[in-house]
Amino acid sequence: MLKPRDEILKVAAYVPGKPIEYVKREFNLDYVVKLASNENPLGTSPKVIKALTDYIKNGVNFYPDGSSLNIRTKLAEKYKIGVENILITNGADDALGIIAQAYLNEGDEVLVSEYSFQRYTDNSSIMGAKVKLVPMDNFHFDLDKMFEGVNEKTKIIWLCNPNNPTGTMLEEDKVIEFIEKVPKDTLIVYDEAYREYVSSDKYPKDTVHFFQKYENVLTVKTFSKIYGLAGLRIGYVIGNKDIISALDKTRQPFNANALAQVAAIAALDDEDFIKKVYETNLEGKEYLYKVFEKLNLPYIKSEANHIFFESPGIDSKVLFEALEKEGVIVRPQKGSYTRLTVGTMEENKFFAEKLEKVLKELK
Repeated sequence: MLKPRDEILKVAAYVPGKPIEYVKREFNLDYVVKLASNENPLGTSPKVIKALTDYIKNGVNFYPDGSSLNIRTKLAEKYKIGVENILITNGADDALGIIAQAYLNEGDEVLVSEYSFQRYTDNSSIMGAKVKLVPMDNFHFDLDKMFEGVNEKTKIIWLCNPNNPTGTMLEEDKVIEFIEKVPKDTLIVYDEAYREYVSSDKYPKDTVHFFQKYENVLTVKTFSKIYGLAGLRIGYVIGNKDIISALDKTRQPFNANALAQVAAIAALDDEDFIKKVYETNLEGKEYLYKVFEKLNLPYIKSEANHIFFESPGIDSKVLFEALEKEGVIVRPQKGSYTRLTVGTMEENKFFAEKLEKVLKELK
């Protein structure tokens, strides 16, 4: 039997949140809420739906624009940067894989914070790099410890801000201080998939222009979260044109499909929809904080669209399975920690009702 590369055997396949239909069938349920994958609970902008409908009327028999020029031009105008500084990808996940493929060799080292997005570790490991996990400080990135891990072999530092799954945030002064200390031959991947949900005025400003001062910084963004385009898979990378050129050689041809490109352009034009999603998320977080306080469950205040909470004495997988039977899908984490996506108020209240029920049964 043919054997893949040793690095592949050491990596577990990514397991996404369970689809609603799976859970309905498995437990014979009529109503299920999915609060596991940080998707947009308000769906997709009406402007996007119209743009997609209009496009589909003419058929989808032609290949998409392989250079994604229209959406790159739209983003370049929005951020006042060059189109050569933007690479469109098949979601932010695709961007992370492309970056690892382009810049990591066997024996290189990468730094990843504990309790951060698993794909940083997986993509690095697949390329044969050594992953160094840096402990967090009360579920916040510890940039001092991270810098202590930097050496001549460090090729990439993965930073997620706000962080997934903890929802915690790095403040601007800390980020800038860290970037300025890191050697220029070490690539810093600054992933801000959840940036649009941030309410703190201490969040780093002008992150899309980091590359203009720091050539070794790439900013990764996505249309999957607040824009509600997770099902179409489109994201992008902003950075120095030479690094973007290297990444462009690594990506698959036509990696951003035609519908995703059309949708992304329309999504950027619907500021009212974005405002509504943002406000719904804020309201939902405040409600859920009170739920956790009422139930005496430790939680972390979030700058994203998800909340990291603990069920002391109850393993997260046990809690996940109990909630699933009640029609609620969440995302189990290590130990007794769980990540919960903020939903609509109806979904949040349904979760609260079922959470209280299963906690009584499990204790």
